[in-house]
Amino acid sequence: MRKAKKRSTVTISPSAVTAVLGAVLAALFVASLTFGRLHVPLKQVIRILTDAMFPFLDMEQTWTDAMYAAVINIRLPRIALACMVGCCLSASGAAYQGVFQNPMASPDILGATSGASFGAALAILLGLSSAWVTSFAFAASLLVVCLVYAIGQKAPGRKVVNLILSGIMISSLFTAGTSYIKLVADPTNQLPAITYWLMGSLSGVDGGDVLFAAIPMALGLLPLFLLRWRLNLLSLGDGEARALGVNANALRFVTVICATLVTATSVSVSGVIGWVGLVIPHICRMPLGNDYRRLMPASMLFGAIFLLTVDNISRNLIATEIPIGILTAFVGAPFFLYLIMRKENSL
Repeated sequence: MRKAKKRSTVTISPSAVTAVLGAVLAALFVASLTFGRLHVPLKQVIRILTDAMFPFLDMEQTWTDAMYAAVINIRLPRIALACMVGCCLSASGAAYQGVFQNPMASPDILGATSGASFGAALAILLGLSSAWVTSFAFAASLLVVCLVYAIGQKAPGRKVVNLILSGIMISSLFTAGTSYIKLVADPTNQLPAITYWLMGSLSGVDGGDVLFAAIPMALGLLPLFLLRWRLNLLSLGDGEARALGVNANALRFVTVICATLVTATSVSVSGVIGWVGLVIPHICRMPLGNDYRRLMPASMLFGAIFLLTVDNISRNLIATEIPIGILTAFVGAPFFLYLIMRKENSL
């Protein structure tokens, strides 16, 4: 009998994966500034960025005013926000999957997305400005998650299960509210605006949107990054975690608050963008495993790369911009189906 050949295994260094993802993100960020209806050569992009960051150098202007406006005022805020939203949604999805020990957990599991949708739809119905639409979406998203958490804590039984069930129930209520708003909205102006917002898009963002999102995103991402090694202990159970000196309930609370904060901020500035927080952590698990010390930073970087790539396709594929939520669904749903169908599936 022939001896079975041993499968050759290739060990991938987590630090190498993170370094490669960081380099790819930096290169893609700069390259994305060249894409658009007005082509700006890479050399000019670098000179424009250098002049904007270091005005004291007094560089000779070799670019046109239109190039400068396109790069600094239009593309740079949008590209930065795409990276921020992708990073936050991926980190939030990975955190929720660790907290709930559920591979199907995603950033909208506690109703943050349905709350933001209701708030944005209500602001559009009231005829408010885009800044108020963002503010209403952010406030409603936080309100819904607080309501879900309060119900989950008051209900008898397992707290984790109660949170999930409460999230499903409250999400359904606010989704129904959004549907009613669409029903009574003006079909000429308000209804198309609500529908477009619900499909997710970064069209029309500016520096103010980036500044609005930067602080709450940073406040949410930093604790998730610093506490990433503790998320591994939740898989051991509350008793084991307590024996190792970690309060599992407090850890869940902090993680849920931080993940909710970045999700609410992301949805409020970009609309509903699905599948990123669900699929990206699973892609990163393939080479890195379930260790959150490696999984969390990789998910953040790859989420930013993914959404930036999708946004580039969205604004450059055809003459009419395609909402990002549509493209992420086209990519995310088939890939997740592939994960489910794999024999060695780890979901």
